[in-house]
Amino acid sequence: MKRIISALIFLVVFTSCGTLVHYDYEKSTDFSKYKTYNYFDDMKTGLSQFDSLRLISAMDAKLSAMGLTRADNADFYIDIQSEELMNRSSPNVGVGVGSGGGGVSVGIPIGTNQNTREIVIEFVDKKQNERLFWQAVSESTYRYNESPEKRETTLVKLVEKIFAKYPPNKE
Repeated sequence: MKRIISALIFLVVFTSCGTLVHYDYEKSTDFSKYKTYNYFDDMKTGLSQFDSLRLISAMDAKLSAMGLTRADNADFYIDIQSEELMNRSSPNVGVGVGSGGGGVSVGIPIGTNQNTREIVIEFVDKKQNERLFWQAVSESTYRYNESPEKRETTLVKLVEKIFAKYPPNKE
């Protein structure tokens, strides 16, 4: 029984610290035709000005490494949006005591409540009536109160994970 409880605690703690990324794309898209990109001028990233610049810098480095070039008259444009999400589920372990006629059960919280940040990155083809053709939605623990260096490292890792499946493998 102790092993099961220990395994459950480890699993809950381990999975609660990760970053989740969900992808979607227009299946008829020919991703090979997109060679240049830029960002929408009126983006409202939901991040501080410094963190927006850090995120864009990390994205520029990653997209450049993938062979894409930032240009004024780009093949596609990028929109970034984010918002802070309240922790929707607080992991806990149930402990119960009882006998034949009744019992008592108590939920013991594991860890602390943490808010997460959802960041949405969308690729839009402005030449085709602003057609959305690729989207990544990430949810991760992102803390404003960390040092600028730590936030930059977090954003670089997040960008790596977001673009791990771009362009999508059409199977």
